[in-house]
Amino acid sequence: MKEERYFFVPNAEDTDALPEEEATHAIRVLRLKESDDICLMDGMGNFYKAEITMASHKRCVYKIHEKIPQTPGWNGHIHIAMAPTKMMERTEWMAEKATELGIDEISFLECKNSERRQIRIDRIEKIVLSAMKQSRKAWKPNVNAMSHFNSFIDEHSVGDRYICHCYDEIERTDLFDELLSLNNDKQQSINKDVTVLIGPEGDFSVNEVEYAIKNGYKSVSLGKARLRTETAALSAVMMAQLLLRK
Repeated sequence: MKEERYFFVPNAEDTDALPEEEATHAIRVLRLKESDDICLMDGMGNFYKAEITMASHKRCVYKIHEKIPQTPGWNGHIHIAMAPTKMMERTEWMAEKATELGIDEISFLECKNSERRQIRIDRIEKIVLSAMKQSRKAWKPNVNAMSHFNSFIDEHSVGDRYICHCYDEIERTDLFDELLSLNNDKQQSINKDVTVLIGPEGDFSVNEVEYAIKNGYKSVSLGKARLRTETAALSAVMMAQLLLRK
């Protein structure tokens, strides 16, 4: 069976050519040519069966034959907000694997104990797009620029919100149990966002945890093991996927 080739084309129905970077990949790397079949994804929930009608040096023109709307594989809106790791490749790995598993939104937090306070969102976007195509996801996760912890808390005040931390002196429930109870209420799980905060290598500060709790976030743990930042984030994504999937 011939392998399907997927290309990301925002507003695919409103244009007739692949974006330049996608066109270069199609023509120079994959050596596709006129009359070859391709699959397009618009990142908004639609796949398209299309045919290349013209392939030149940097331009690849297509004709759409069929639009195939997709159905989300999980309920609600899964949002992970984490402090980037000191080693950037670990944060990039998390973004890639979270996209493959299925996530709606990724944000980055600048915290008191953060060891990294700047990231290249454009690089994260490229990694997310590649993972989206590889895993055949119809929706592109939103990738947000880094924001200060307090600003993020102030701006995100709806839905079911959780902050993961390791402080034994602050009462915590288990994130899995919280999401399980959410899943038991089907109407709630369909209509509400799920936002999970993951701290830096040195954890959130006590003041940050208390500020989040004061503003409606639930204090939770991810189990007894002490996880690396990127592992904790991916663990939260997996829990949400297991309990909110359709």
